[in-house]
Amino acid sequence: MLKIKNLEVYYGLIKAVKGISFEVPKGEIISLIGSNGAGKTSTLQSIVNDVNKKGKIEFDSKDISSFKTHKIIQEGISLVPEGRRVFINLTVEENLRIGAFNNDEKYKELLEHSYKLFPRLVEKRTQLAGTMSGGEQQMLAIARALMSSPKLLMLDEPSLGLAPKIVGELFETIIKLKEEGITILLVEQNAYAALEVSNYAYVLENGEIVLEDVASNLINSDEIRKKYLGG
Repeated sequence: MLKIKNLEVYYGLIKAVKGISFEVPKGEIISLIGSNGAGKTSTLQSIVNDVNKKGKIEFDSKDISSFKTHKIIQEGISLVPEGRRVFINLTVEENLRIGAFNNDEKYKELLEHSYKLFPRLVEKRTQLAGTMSGGEQQMLAIARALMSSPKLLMLDEPSLGLAPKIVGELFETIIKLKEEGITILLVEQNAYAALEVSNYAYVLENGEIVLEDVASNLINSDEIRKKYLGG
């Protein structure tokens, strides 16, 4: 579904991503894991054309490398950014309305689906997003991204700063989304949680892919355990 070829990302003279290539097959959960500064977020931002980049990005056999961000969203890619970035001065429902900017005719159906996926948002629908807990804001950020009916959902550090119980619920939701037919590209520092739900994973270090394998193999890898799984 998504093919990245020789991707480079630049911030001024600094090369944050150094010519990586990888694929995200349809219907799978693919993870990018690695420490802070490895280039994971830059990779996701490049896919939605939010950074200076070189290389080729194909989605559904179409070259989208030079597409504007709104056009990429219309093609079926949605990003839940690191830190959630909900509109804090808008209500839950107003945030969801903005998420459906290119999907007006399906708004009610999508809204219903979001509330079914995250029942907690129903009782909060008139509440300002800025007054919600971190976990609730993360639910809202994911629900807002789903309002564009993505074929590919990209999640950037969704568990960051959340309590373990909420992290568990979040990853259950990610599995549900896969079961609904949404392909997922997941960036996570919580490597164990990411690998547990993923089909395949790539390990990034200093802007390069240093290891890739079936996720279940990486969980059992001594090298991965020592570096990323705390043992």
